[in-house]
Amino acid sequence: MRNEKENIPEASKHYWNIQISPKDHLLTLDWKEMWRYRDMYWLFVMRSFKTAYKQTILGPLWFLITPVLSVIVYVAVFGGIANIPTDGVPPALFYLLGISVWGYFASCLSSTGNSFVSNADIFGKVYFPRLIMPLVAVTVNVLSFLIQLAIFFAFYIYYRIYPMEGMALQMHWHVLLFPILMFILAMMAVGFGMIVSSMTTKYRDLQIAFAKIISLWVYITPVIYPLSMVTNPKLHLAMSLNPVTPIIEAIKYSLLGVGQFSWLWLGYSVLMTAILLIIGLMLFNKVQKSFMDTV
Repeated sequence: MRNEKENIPEASKHYWNIQISPKDHLLTLDWKEMWRYRDMYWLFVMRSFKTAYKQTILGPLWFLITPVLSVIVYVAVFGGIANIPTDGVPPALFYLLGISVWGYFASCLSSTGNSFVSNADIFGKVYFPRLIMPLVAVTVNVLSFLIQLAIFFAFYIYYRIYPMEGMALQMHWHVLLFPILMFILAMMAVGFGMIVSSMTTKYRDLQIAFAKIISLWVYITPVIYPLSMVTNPKLHLAMSLNPVTPIIEAIKYSLLGVGQFSWLWLGYSVLMTAILLIIGLMLFNKVQKSFMDTV
């Protein structure tokens, strides 16, 4: 009996140095592979940024218009009509900071949660590490957040020069932790988003529920009101168990001098972020093996 290898022409014999196969372990994270595809990562970043405001009149100016309009509405409705206090800081600064931080978290969460379904066509045509897409979402939203943060500091400088009567601003040294706090918030969004993205590949109605969760989540987070006005102990504890709450409160404390800064609660947020990332990575690696068969 002849050896089957003898029937294979020499020209058709290939020797591969890269093998694409499903992950052996659910917690596998190949940073070297992601680094090899860094050019594709930046390509997706530029594509997302350009397509977001393609065929629009104002283009990136919406980064400026959206938070300013939101602040005007919040000041008029929650400050003027509902008379919700802002812990002794100018309402415009209070709402602008909350809108910017929460907006970044919600945008990262929404983009990551739809990463599988919204990129199904690309996933079916070319291989690249699927984890690139959640990281692209985080990177793209950084730009809009930085623009909104610049608007915040413009208002901050104005109120420093022309302070409002009966209102004071105080910046603490904890402001040095601001990049770390935003990184934790971004990773929390990525972890939770990967969980949702993995589940929506099979259960599409979860996309509707996911959108509702994001829209309602803001009301149990001290964005449009200070946590100090929640006097009921049980309700205060329940809201503090929201892992986003300690981070937003710490950011308010560091930049405005209001809010609550607690290392204990920040540790809780870090722990929840780690748990969400581990669960999200496990589900993400599991689903991507059969993603194209179920999407």
